[in-house]
Amino acid sequence: MAGSAGRALLTVGAAALGAAAAYAAARTLPERSRQPWARTNHAGRPVTLLEGPAHAAGLATGAVLAGPPTMVAAVAAASLGALDDLVGNTTSKGLKGHLRAAAQGQVTTGLLKIVGLGVTGAVTVALADRRARSTRWAGSAPDSAADTAAYSTGVTSTLVGGAAVAGMANLLNLFDLRPGRALKVGMLVAAPMVLRPTPGRIGAAAAVGASLGVLRPDLTGEAMLGDTGANALGAVLGLALVERRPTRTRLALLTVVAALTLASEKVSFTKVIESTPVLREIDGWGRASR
Repeated sequence: MAGSAGRALLTVGAAALGAAAAYAAARTLPERSRQPWARTNHAGRPVTLLEGPAHAAGLATGAVLAGPPTMVAAVAAASLGALDDLVGNTTSKGLKGHLRAAAQGQVTTGLLKIVGLGVTGAVTVALADRRARSTRWAGSAPDSAADTAAYSTGVTSTLVGGAAVAGMANLLNLFDLRPGRALKVGMLVAAPMVLRPTPGRIGAAAAVGASLGVLRPDLTGEAMLGDTGANALGAVLGLALVERRPTRTRLALLTVVAALTLASEKVSFTKVIESTPVLREIDGWGRASR
């Protein structure tokens, strides 16, 4: 257990340094290279989406210790998010908007991303399940004998887990509407896995570290994750949550993620957060006034 804890701590540090260094380097790029990532935030102030690639770089750094499935989740989801950030349009928004556009014969970058995230989820979980069958990684064992008995790497379990990973990648993007919010959600989900020897401990540690590495510019309103960073963070978190988990656990996560995603089509997460004192305090912690 001590070795697992040390590996998790090392992953947090490596991912944080990787993300911070990547963001610092991105800010020195020529103006013509930074311009495509420039946006205006909810308050009408200029921000950069370069935080997203930097966060993904931090995740990839942590994935060196977490393993190939985490690396694939981070890189593939970030690439799909970058496609939407750089060449996507805003005429179709949300799951319903992209599906409506598809019904009218329009293939949006958002729809391509949804399909791509589905494939990414299935591939990463398949890789994780294959690894689980072939080797026992330190700190990655199921929590109990019951989990060991229930754990399955069948096609159905893999597909359910893959759908949960894709859903988490999309869900995190829905929180990237205020400074620091998506990063806080990600760290709140990941922290319990890092603090105890859970199956996805090292992947969760990569998520925490990468988020810490870019937290300051996000909280100050200088930068935001964009689809690139939010999709990568969500995919890595989703994989950590389903890794070496039984089908019932994967199905439970998929149900929660699907419910929240559908709710977002009807209810504003921002309004819910701002009307709930505890959530409002957490959401506003460390945030600059801009």
